[in-house]
Amino acid sequence: MKLFRHLDHLPPDVTGSVVAWGNFDGFHKGHQAVVGRAAAIADQLGAPLAVMTTEPHPSQFFRPDTPSFRLMSLRSKAQAIEAFGADVLFVLSFDSALAGTPAEAFVRQVLIGQLQARHVVTGWDQRFGKGRGGDADLLRRMGAEAGFGVSVVEPLRTGGDVYSSSRVREHLRQGEPQRAAALMGHWWRIEGRVEQGDQRGRTIGFPTANVSWGDYLEPLLGVYAVRMHVEDGPRAGVYDGVANLGRRPTFGKTAISFEVHLFDFDGDLYGAHAGVDMIDFIRPERKFDGLAALTAQIALDSAQARRLLAEPAAARDRFPPVTRHSPVEPASTAPGLA
Repeated sequence: MKLFRHLDHLPPDVTGSVVAWGNFDGFHKGHQAVVGRAAAIADQLGAPLAVMTTEPHPSQFFRPDTPSFRLMSLRSKAQAIEAFGADVLFVLSFDSALAGTPAEAFVRQVLIGQLQARHVVTGWDQRFGKGRGGDADLLRRMGAEAGFGVSVVEPLRTGGDVYSSSRVREHLRQGEPQRAAALMGHWWRIEGRVEQGDQRGRTIGFPTANVSWGDYLEPLLGVYAVRMHVEDGPRAGVYDGVANLGRRPTFGKTAISFEVHLFDFDGDLYGAHAGVDMIDFIRPERKFDGLAALTAQIALDSAQARRLLAEPAAARDRFPPVTRHSPVEPASTAPGLA
């Protein structure tokens, strides 16, 4: 997959593509339906499949002081889109210039002028341009005038749950990673470097890998059953474990830390890049009277995590890799749901 952060002087082999347009935070099944629709059209037209998104998220640009709500880093999003089968990824910098561009000017300058899009596919709730003045109706009208096709994917749901980033965030804030994963079609993964902590876990028999949290959404704080993917180094592999995400009130801390204890593992992961899948929630974080009480609870948490990770709902192959030809199922149109 080719990635472009700037749209000037694009090579001819990436223009004239079918463009799936959206933010795609979390790359959930609704997003996959948008890119999948674009893929089907690209196959019909014999055109490249392109995905267009922005960085940072527009909400982060307009409200920089609000708590982070990101489900995915740009790195993770790009990896997911590439694995899905996109040929091209366009990442537009969402800055004051882009925010101030009127919707019609954006279509003329970017979609028509720079990308020379043959077809554009987006979600039903897409709004764009200065003051969010552009919508699907404007896109359809300008497409008809300029000669490019437009497809709008209606909202989808499964079991009463809408495929949307906001619903995924809601489940995570409520300590429901399994329900969030069902909407995404993959586990919610936190990616970061393993950093050196205070090494207190080693003294009580539960050494931990401290993973940088970055600017991810803050879910319900507490203890989780997790699965860590170590990408590099001599100990690259996948490991089951238990993690504490919280402020460590027992030790009088206030900053959030993410500490992962891996089962049946002995080694040093400092500096390694890791992805931690949040599989299931065990309990909220709480303050303990001392190290003895904390150690006893960690042992109980570890036993519970092992049981949860052994269940079919947590199976490593529960979510097979999705591609541009994977169906989104079960799903139905959900009119009127925002």
